[in-house]
Amino acid sequence: MKKTNILRIAHLSALFILGLTGCMSEKARFVDPAQAQDTPLTAEANNTTPSTLVEMLPTQIFASSAVNEEPIKKDPQEPNMIRTPRGANELDLETPLRCNVNWETQQMVLTLPYEKSAFKLERNGHNDPLPRFEVTGFDFEMMPAEQAIVKLTKEAGIRVSSADGPYTSISATDLKGELSAVLKMIADSAGIYYTYDAKDKILTLSRRVNMTLSTPPSRPIILGLMDVIRGAGITDIVTNWADYTITFDADIETQNKMVELINFFENSPTLVAYDVSVFRLYPFDTSRDIEWKNMLQAFDFGSITTAQTGVIGRVLTTTNEISVEKLQQFLGNQATIEKVSEGKFVVPNLWLARFDIGKCSMPEADVYGMSILAKASLEKNNLIFTDVTMEETNGQVTNFKIRNKLGENFLIIGLPNELFGTNLPKSETIVFMVPRLIRTLKTNEKIKNKL
Repeated sequence: MKKTNILRIAHLSALFILGLTGCMSEKARFVDPAQAQDTPLTAEANNTTPSTLVEMLPTQIFASSAVNEEPIKKDPQEPNMIRTPRGANELDLETPLRCNVNWETQQMVLTLPYEKSAFKLERNGHNDPLPRFEVTGFDFEMMPAEQAIVKLTKEAGIRVSSADGPYTSISATDLKGELSAVLKMIADSAGIYYTYDAKDKILTLSRRVNMTLSTPPSRPIILGLMDVIRGAGITDIVTNWADYTITFDADIETQNKMVELINFFENSPTLVAYDVSVFRLYPFDTSRDIEWKNMLQAFDFGSITTAQTGVIGRVLTTTNEISVEKLQQFLGNQATIEKVSEGKFVVPNLWLARFDIGKCSMPEADVYGMSILAKASLEKNNLIFTDVTMEETNGQVTNFKIRNKLGENFLIIGLPNELFGTNLPKSETIVFMVPRLIRTLKTNEKIKNKL
């Protein structure tokens, strides 16, 4: 780096420190709790009505602070880098439950008891109580949350460490109350967490923390919760099948979703389970497409109840007359059938869940990051409305909105294999799905068997 650049950086750093010092007015006053008046925690945001506690400002306020930052350059990965063997990575404790589908004896409706008190969401890690101080007359205007917290804790002798700032800018006037309550208000408003180390008097701020969700000892319920967590975009989760807990990193938004999901089970909800089978088809005649219209002669009229077109591909709603076995018999006259994956996932009513096809894929199959996202809702007379999205490594492939009766299946056809990294002409991927219902029944008794 040139000398002039070094001087410029030093000059900018000095200006930042001076600006930070200047914005910390002495309106925050700490008093002994014994002498403090027992007043409620209140706030009045600048230029707002008295009922406004904290005014949130757009996160774009930080855009100017990142303009001059140089992009982080990563060295290309060494192709000969030593990695964890594939066999070790493929060990998945979900496999016996997730990838076991009995197509012969499918139970369309299952009643499942569960213990409501078993649900619990807890934050992991050590977090010491904050010192007992009373805050009076604390205000700040258009200030990033970490700077406001530095100003708040300055007189208490607490150092503040920001793990992944800067954070949202907020504004408040005349905050009063105990230090921990005021700090929680600021942290919640900015969507961040804090951890306090009393020994070193360090307060660490972060957007994410590690959390554990305890669930009833029920396999369908924990599978559904895992699918919902993955549907929220969290794929790095650890499941303990001994005590039925799920551990993951979460931000404020995800934590709120998990709390909402726990509350969802208060009223004995219905879950929608999907059995899934994915195939690749390679026509014997590589100059011709699969003749799907021949299904109209191969099966009785009415076996296919609806057909609709998506962004790519089509979805057919069928009766149980068209099973996985009969479908393969029909297709075996036209193409080589390669089984890609077979498994199941569970969707709580009106929630979004994700099924990663690779979790149940055949050893030789290249799934190319394929996954299915489904949002299900149960309507009157056992009608199921499903919003299904197919994704792969580079993003969304297609989407369908499907309305079918309980006992009907749906079949997604016409997904060109080139979408999934295979360029053989006329080949395609198909997805066969069977929806089922799981009706839950809340009980206060201990569930002895892991149903």
